[in-house]
Amino acid sequence: MSGSNSSAGARPDEPLGLTVHSLPLPQEAALADEQRTRSGRLKMLLVMLVCAAPVIASYFTYYVIRPEGRRNYGELIEPQRALPAPLQHLAGQWLLVSVAPAACDAACEKHLYLQRQLREGLGRDKERMDWVWLVPDTAPVRDSLAPALKGATVVHVDPAVLAAWLQPAAGQGLKDHLYVVDPLGHWMMRFPAGQDIATAPRVKRDLERLMRGSAGWDKPGRP
Repeated sequence: MSGSNSSAGARPDEPLGLTVHSLPLPQEAALADEQRTRSGRLKMLLVMLVCAAPVIASYFTYYVIRPEGRRNYGELIEPQRALPAPLQHLAGQWLLVSVAPAACDAACEKHLYLQRQLREGLGRDKERMDWVWLVPDTAPVRDSLAPALKGATVVHVDPAVLAAWLQPAAGQGLKDHLYVVDPLGHWMMRFPAGQDIATAPRVKRDLERLMRGSAGWDKPGRP
């Protein structure tokens, strides 16, 4: 009789079999991480492009695909400049903007009248555009202007904030121009100084083109 406790069939001279899984090399792990990061960034970029596609298309149509000989009357601003923080509440609508002190001289009154008429001239698209008077001081607006400002948005703004955002043409002041801001909150156009009823049709043509070009993605009212 044998007193051995060995399991039946075991061979003491046979080496024990082990399965060894090799670990990835540090270089391979780093490469995999880099590929995942690149893939994530690409997906994020594609999502951003899909979201921005309607806006890009409308700007491309307006600025690039144009009938031969057609020119903008307003000067396009490149690069566009985002609304400063104190004015972010105005984003979400097209804005036709003028700048003048609260005292509002004759030139200021002319701009306010012109802004109102230009907006009304857009017909059903007028609900997609606000006309805005930015006042770079803290003085109150005189009561006699109230009837003329019906439907206007009047905002008092620090002059330093305005100066860091809007820029007049050489030799002009901020109060000499009308400005256009798109619904994304970017200042994108400046009309020449000295606008009046005589030049209004040219301004109106530019505004109408902007309305047509953005009709696919811009709706009346703010989000």
